Amino acid sequence: MSDDAPVIRTRAGAVRGAWREHRSADGGLSRAAIFLGIPYAEPPVGERRFLAPEPRAAWDGVRPAVLHGATPQRRSPFADAFIPEPSIPGDDLLTLDVGTPDPGAGAGLPVLVYLHGGGFVAGSHASPWYGGQAFHRDGVVTVAPSYRLGFDGFGWIDGAPANRAVLDWLAALAWVRDNIREFGGDPARVTIAGQSAGGAAVMRLLTLPAAQGLFHGAIALSPADSPVRLDAARERSRASAARLGITPDLTGWRSLPEARVLEAQAAMAEQPDDPLPTLVDDAGLVLSPVIDGELVPTTVADGIRAGVGADVPLLIGATAHEFDLAVGDAAPRLAGLDPRAVLAHMRIEGAAADGLVERAPAADAVAVVGHAVTDITFRRHVARWAGLRVGSATTAPTWAYDFRWPMPGPGLAVHCLDLPFGFDILRDPAAVRRVGADAPQALADAVHRDWLALIRDGRVDAPTHDEARATIVYGEPVRDVRPGYAGEEDFAIATEMSEMQD
Repeated sequence: MSDDAPVIRTRAGAVRGAWREHRSADGGLSRAAIFLGIPYAEPPVGERRFLAPEPRAAWDGVRPAVLHGATPQRRSPFADAFIPEPSIPGDDLLTLDVGTPDPGAGAGLPVLVYLHGGGFVAGSHASPWYGGQAFHRDGVVTVAPSYRLGFDGFGWIDGAPANRAVLDWLAALAWVRDNIREFGGDPARVTIAGQSAGGAAVMRLLTLPAAQGLFHGAIALSPADSPVRLDAARERSRASAARLGITPDLTGWRSLPEARVLEAQAAMAEQPDDPLPTLVDDAGLVLSPVIDGELVPTTVADGIRAGVGADVPLLIGATAHEFDLAVGDAAPRLAGLDPRAVLAHMRIEGAAADGLVERAPAADAVAVVGHAVTDITFRRHVARWAGLRVGSATTAPTWAYDFRWPMPGPGLAVHCLDLPFGFDILRDPAAVRRVGADAPQALADAVHRDWLALIRDGRVDAPTHDEARATIVYGEPVRDVRPGYAGEEDFAIATEMSEMQD
C-alpha cells in the first residue's frame, strides 16, 4: 500500500484523497484512505433548484477530495445538539464522503452507507462521528452522503418532482453501485444505516420499490415515522405561498432567496400551543417523505405487508427513553397532575395507558408523558415494523434491539446515545461529553460487533425477532436477549395506536 495520496477514478473523473490513521481503544493502529466531497450530482441551484438530481458531468484532471462538501444544513435549529453537526457553506450540496481501508478495485469489501438524521430539516453528513474509523479498521468501506433538507427536499411545489430528497438518496445509492468497486467495495454487499430521521429514511428505502437492488442489508436506528399525505403537503405549501405572496409553483418558489424559504420552512413547522400531542391527530414532521402514490406509493407498514424489501436482512431498534426529556417547557404545567388524566387528554387510555405508567421511569405526569412521547415518536414503530416483518412474507431475518444503558446525569437512555457505542468512538471528545469518561468499552464492543456482523455477514449473532419476539437488550447487563420488545409480550401502544394512522 503506497504512502502517496490515493487517487481513484470514478465514472465522472479522478479524485485524490488522503491517508488517515486511527488508534483503537486497545491501542491498535490502522489507517484508511479518505475521500471527501465527491459529487454524486450537479448542484441543485439555479435552473436545477427544486428539481430531481442530475448526474454529475465529467471533469478533467484529478479533483481534490480532502474537504467536506457543502451541507444543506445552513445552521442547526437544535440548541446544543447531541451530535456534532457542522454546517458548511456553498452550493455544491449533493456530495458524499468515502473511507476505505483498501482502495482499488478487487478488494471486495462490504460497504456501509450512512444517512444522517436531524428531523429531515437539519443534520450533517460531515459530522466527525460518521467518519467510520472503527469500520475501516474492521475492513468496511463507508459512505456518508448529503441530501436536501426541509422544504428544498420535501416541500410540495406545483411543477416540481415530489420527494426530491428521496431522489437524492436514490442517486447517492446509484453512485455507490456504479463506483464503489474502485474504492475497494463490493456493490453486492451494501448496507444502508441511519438514525432518527436517517433511520426513517432507511425504512422508507427498505419498502420503496424504486430502491430495490441498491442495497442488501439495513440498520434502522431509532426510526421515526410521520408519513405526509399528498393533499396535506399540497395544502400546507399553498398556504405558505399565499402568505409569502408568491405562486405555489416553480416560478414562485424560485423567486425567493434561500433565507426566505428557510423562514417559510420554520413557520410550517411551528407547533400548536397544546404541549401534549395526541396520537390520532399527530401530524408528525411536516417536511418529510410524502406519500405521493408514485415514487413513495405507501406507508412503511403497507410496504412491509406487500413484501417490499422482504429479502433484505434488518436490524431495527431504539433507545429506552428516546424523548423522555422532550417535555421541556410543559414540565411545570404537568407537575402534580394525575398522569392518567393527562394521558386521557392525549387520547391514550386502557392497556396503552397502563403500559406507559408501568414503564415510565417515575410515576409522575412529567415522566409518564415524556415516556409517551418516546413511544409515540419512536418505539411503537420499531415494535410494529419488526412484528409486521415477522408476520408477513419476509424471507430475510429481522433482529430487534433495545438500548437501555443510562447516560450520566439524567440516568436515561436518551436519543442518539447509542451512536458513540455503535460507531465505537467512546474516546471522541464530543462523545466523552455525552457519555462520560467511564462509559463501558465492553458495551461499545457489543453494539459495534452487531452492526459489523450485519454489514459484513448479513447476520447478527442473536435469535431473530420471529423467535418469541426475541430482542437484543444492551446495557442490562452488557448484552442480553429477552422475549418481547422491551420485555412486554404485547406492546400495547404500538398495536392500539399505530393502526389509527394506517
